[in-house]
Amino acid sequence: MKTLQWMLRREIWEHKGSLFWAPAIVAAILLLFTAGSAGYGMLSHNLNVNASVNGRILHTTMLSEMPAEMRAQIVQVAANSYLATAMPLFIMLAFTLFFYCLSALYDERRDRSVLFWKSLPMSDQMTVFSKVLTAAVVGPVITMAAALAMSLSLLIILGVLLAFNGVNLFGALLATPALYLAPLFLLGMLPVYVLWALPTIGWLLMVSSWAKSKVFLWAIGVPVIALVMVRWVDFIVTGQATTESSLSYIAKEVVSRGLGGLVPGIWFSLSQHTVAMRPGEHGIELDTVFQQSWMTLTTPGVWLGAAAGIAMIFVAIRMRRWRDEG
Repeated sequence: MKTLQWMLRREIWEHKGSLFWAPAIVAAILLLFTAGSAGYGMLSHNLNVNASVNGRILHTTMLSEMPAEMRAQIVQVAANSYLATAMPLFIMLAFTLFFYCLSALYDERRDRSVLFWKSLPMSDQMTVFSKVLTAAVVGPVITMAAALAMSLSLLIILGVLLAFNGVNLFGALLATPALYLAPLFLLGMLPVYVLWALPTIGWLLMVSSWAKSKVFLWAIGVPVIALVMVRWVDFIVTGQATTESSLSYIAKEVVSRGLGGLVPGIWFSLSQHTVAMRPGEHGIELDTVFQQSWMTLTTPGVWLGAAAGIAMIFVAIRMRRWRDEG
């Protein structure tokens, strides 16, 4: 266990820029930009506030004149949706982890540092597992922490700005359970993310373990070319470009799972259980997103993809053991 801890520390130390500093810097920029824009709008203009409550349009010319019904809705929307302001962080996470996995085993062969690491009492299984754990758990958790810190800071800043304009929402906001449950729902979706990300992690690590060069082209080109070939065969057999056979559909699903599994929420577009991500009357309700996310695990494709990902990780372990650039 101590060996695994030190190997995880090694991964964080070697990739501190992409795993830690990148989300921290992007979160700070988002916070400054959003809070600055909101502050400029509130403090520099005499705002007119128009809002819809239960289908009825409410108008007020001053924030201090906001009716209680509108305040209650604003509190509910803020408590349910404040984490949505950190969406750019999770989009960036997908790109960060993609290139991390793609270079995880290739870079150590390219700079010959693999010889040094193999001289230490660390097995190939433990080394590859530490990289899988970093991509599937450590990276997302760090991004979640940055997202939570940014979202709460933005919520506090906006609350202070509203208080300066005569609207104090802190009491009602702190009494809303959704404010405290949102981070728990977000963390509770981590196992779902891990299962959906395993095929992509396995594929990228396998490519990283055997490709001699141009790892990005191998990782993207092989699935895309395979999909094009399947679609071409489908067109020859059916004679219609718009008709998709079962083979073509399966190939498209495999490519989507293999290349897009690291995108948070990808399961909503690849499974039969979907959820509307558009804000409703009370904003984006994370409890519904949480329930629908776990419901996607009832489909067999999730587990087949996870099994394929584990198999490709095993291949990456074997390739790391025997691969040599000579």
